[in-house]
Amino acid sequence: MEFLMTEFVRSAPPGSELPVLIGPAYAGEPLMDAFPRLREDILRQVQRVGGVLLRGFGVPSVGVFQQFSAAFAPLQNYEFGSTPRTAVSSGIYTSTEYPAHQHIPLHNEQAYTREWAMKIWFHCVTAPQSGGETPIADSRAIYRRMPAGLRERFAQGLLYVRNYGDFDLPWQQVFNTDDPAEVEVQCLRMGVQYEWKEDGELRTSQRCQGVERHPVTGEMVWFNQAHLFHASNLQPEVRESLEDMLGAENLPRNVFFADGSPIPDGMLDEVRAVLAAETVIFPWQQGDVLMLDNMLAAHARTPFTGPRKVVVAMAEPHGNL
Repeated sequence: MEFLMTEFVRSAPPGSELPVLIGPAYAGEPLMDAFPRLREDILRQVQRVGGVLLRGFGVPSVGVFQQFSAAFAPLQNYEFGSTPRTAVSSGIYTSTEYPAHQHIPLHNEQAYTREWAMKIWFHCVTAPQSGGETPIADSRAIYRRMPAGLRERFAQGLLYVRNYGDFDLPWQQVFNTDDPAEVEVQCLRMGVQYEWKEDGELRTSQRCQGVERHPVTGEMVWFNQAHLFHASNLQPEVRESLEDMLGAENLPRNVFFADGSPIPDGMLDEVRAVLAAETVIFPWQQGDVLMLDNMLAAHARTPFTGPRKVVVAMAEPHGNL
């Protein structure tokens, strides 16, 4: 089958195929009309390369995007979240609602816990005036490029610590309940340790993977959010202020090695350098649909100007509970 390939400009490391571009049989072909023809090729390319970009199709509404995503697998809710999102419709959420000037580093969705979605979709409803890309990267290539000593240390696991409240998401939003007893039930199910502090706020900790083996391909992937949760991800003046105000143990979020020992700042600098080297970036066009294997490909967000609306769907829950 030959497709009409639309304009596609990207920056990528040598040898990268991510993402595979798939275009319509004719300009504006309705996405759901093309679905029966494309489904198997999409799945094959996502498993092989990590992600595909569908560009040039007719996607007239978020409802069509929802229908397309759900045609692969039942969509799941965003639970035990670490960033603010808003539900658009059943199984469809806004992308992370951080201010436009902020950069969101590369990460695999919910790699800070032991349950995650295997598939994730993004749909560009409104392309920003400038910036606002969703950079992606091959988690297998990141793993291979990572210094061997780092791989070995992270393979022993990580401990994520979260303090909910005024300086991060409230626990009521993260657990989708106002009932502390329900929070405790969820924590027990997920293998999360919990502690109600004297001020009534919640602290949780969970031992999770630093690297992981893909359940289908058998390949090793870099799969964690240490560089996001670590205190070194804060601006130095913000970190110093929060540590003075709250104490290091009460930072909104932090991460340690599985035995509780601190991760040196310099080690996370090495991790960030590898992520930067493996980054693939391309500008959004209105109507684009990006589908990723959440273990094979990480994603990010660049700062932007002008209105931007990118919605997200997730499916195929998987984990190592």
